[in-house]
Amino acid sequence: MKSTAIVIMAKEPHPGSTKTRLVPALTFEQAATLYAALLRDTISLAADCNWADLVIAISPPKSSAYFERIIPQGTRLLPIEGIDIGDCLRQTLGLLLDAGYQKAIALNADGPSLPSEYLSSALSLLDEHDLVFGEGIDGGYYLVGVKKKHPAIFEGISWSTRAVLVQSLQKAVRAGLSVALTPAWYDIDTIADLQRLQAEIATLPPDQLLHTRRFFADFGSGPKNSHQSPGDRFC
Repeated sequence: MKSTAIVIMAKEPHPGSTKTRLVPALTFEQAATLYAALLRDTISLAADCNWADLVIAISPPKSSAYFERIIPQGTRLLPIEGIDIGDCLRQTLGLLLDAGYQKAIALNADGPSLPSEYLSSALSLLDEHDLVFGEGIDGGYYLVGVKKKHPAIFEGISWSTRAVLVQSLQKAVRAGLSVALTPAWYDIDTIADLQRLQAEIATLPPDQLLHTRRFFADFGSGPKNSHQSPGDRFC
C-alpha cells in the first residue's frame, strides 16, 4: 500500500444514460462507446502514476463485474452509492483516508489527455495545502485532492454548472482551508470538447489514448458541429 491513492470516479457505460448530452450528434450507442474509451484511457493514465495506488470508485455498486474485466491487476474497486456528485466524492475520499492513505486524489473519468504532470503537481501541492483542485475550463473541476476529511466542501454545491469551482473555493475559505489549483484542463462534455480531443490526439505519441483513437477511427471523420450544454461529471 502506497501513501497516496488516485481514485477515478466512474460509471458503467450504458446507451441512453451515458454522455447523453452528446446526442444527437452521436447516437446513444456511440456516446456510451465513447465514454467506455475515455474511461479506459483515463485508467491507463492513472495506472502510470507509480507513486499512487489506483482505485476505481464505481457507480452503481452492482457494476463491479464490468470493471473487473477492464482494470489492471492490483486495482481496487470501491462501490459507491450517493445521492449526488458531492456525496460520492465525500464518501470515496473519506473511505480512502480511513483505509490509511495519507493523500487521496479523485479524478474524473472523461479527460484522458490530462498531462500526467498535473497529477504529480497535485501530489506535491498537497504537501503545503489542505486541498487541491484541478480547475476545469467549464467552471467545474477535474480533480480534487485531500489529506483530511472536509465534507463541507462537497455540500450545497450546484453540481454540473459553471459555479462548481467558485462555490467549492468559497466553502474552503469559510472552513479556513488552504487551497492550491493545478492548471486548467477540459473533459468531454460537449461536441466542441470532443473535437478538441480529436485534434489533440493527432499531436500525441501513437501509444497514448489507444481506446479513444479506436473510437475516432471507427467513427470516421468525427462529430459535426453542434451546440451542446455541459453534461455528466464525476459519478
